[in-house]
Amino acid sequence: MGPHKGACSAPFCTPCLTLTAADLVIELSQTHKAKPDLTNLVFGTVFSDHMLTIEWTSNGGWQKPHIKPFGNLSFHPACSAMHYAVQLFEGMKAYRDTDDKVRLFRPMLNMNRMAKSAERACLPAFDRAELVECIRRLVQVDREWVPQSDSASLYIRPTFLGTEPSLGVKKPSRALLYVILSPVGSYFSTGAKSVSLWADSKYIRAWRGGTGDCKMGGNYGASIYAQYEAVDYGCQQVLWLYGDDHQITEVGTMNMFLFWNNENGEEELATPPLDGIILPGITRQSILELTRKWGEFKVCERYLTMADLRCALEENRVKEMFGSGTACVVSPVGRILYQGENLHIPCQEGFPQLASRLMKELTDIQVRSHPTGHRHQFNVYSTLVQRNVIPPVCGQ
Repeated sequence: MGPHKGACSAPFCTPCLTLTAADLVIELSQTHKAKPDLTNLVFGTVFSDHMLTIEWTSNGGWQKPHIKPFGNLSFHPACSAMHYAVQLFEGMKAYRDTDDKVRLFRPMLNMNRMAKSAERACLPAFDRAELVECIRRLVQVDREWVPQSDSASLYIRPTFLGTEPSLGVKKPSRALLYVILSPVGSYFSTGAKSVSLWADSKYIRAWRGGTGDCKMGGNYGASIYAQYEAVDYGCQQVLWLYGDDHQITEVGTMNMFLFWNNENGEEELATPPLDGIILPGITRQSILELTRKWGEFKVCERYLTMADLRCALEENRVKEMFGSGTACVVSPVGRILYQGENLHIPCQEGFPQLASRLMKELTDIQVRSHPTGHRHQFNVYSTLVQRNVIPPVCGQ
């Protein structure tokens, strides 16, 4: 365990007990799984050969990180993550560019969000830069699992669990942070086509003072019931509403954007503000930064209600509506079922103009060697070590 570097968050940080990538122990798998066919790949069902695990205890702090063969985990039956959802996760991606370099997309933004979620869950602080380096080394070991494709990538799932072996409702004295990798194609079965949404205030995804702005498993598990009800109504996802005025918040597991002419006749790209209900998405932030740099229309974080949307549709002021997220990048919305009425969102041949442009800009940054956009201005990448550099290996 190395010296404290001041990069960890909040109240649990103990000097000299911080997570350190220099202590990484690597045990390579003696067998290798076959790579999947990307054309029929179901999201999150195939996993690479290795995983990263790091244990923490209140007495000993962070233990040595281990990269080891992918395998099952073992927990005490009273594990606090299992009983009280003392748990969180992140979602990020690695891309292979046209020069065969593998890159992570804005990993420190994920680490910042993960640190905030950990503080809210009473899980221990960690050195964000050191964890990024551990993840970088894991992807380096499994770099052959990163697809050579504009439409596919390697999904990275850091997960953080309280493993307190007790039924007491309290701050855990033990925790496990682990990372697994999964090659992925399109998140939705519709591929590049628009999605349909069921908008109803019957269910609420998040509320002020809650954990909607943290990436905790409980937020997602509690949404599954509503998701299946949306399917019963002939829709693919839920448009989450909040409050008596039916504020639009998120689209399924995505942030939401509306491109329209607003009440004042201004061309505007709008998305709900980060008020504690909305998850601060990395793709959301990237879209806001890109479009503000373009300077072609107003870009605004503001509240939007279903009444605003319905009125704008009646007056033909809506241009596009789409969700954004790590898994899907950009996903256009084509139809919303609200109070028994189908609201049809303009969607030219399934992928409207702004959504298509954003998808191309982001893809260029992620997988092109010489992107048209903002790689340096964005500071979006951590470049991975080339294939001919062999990491230190033990346990063989």
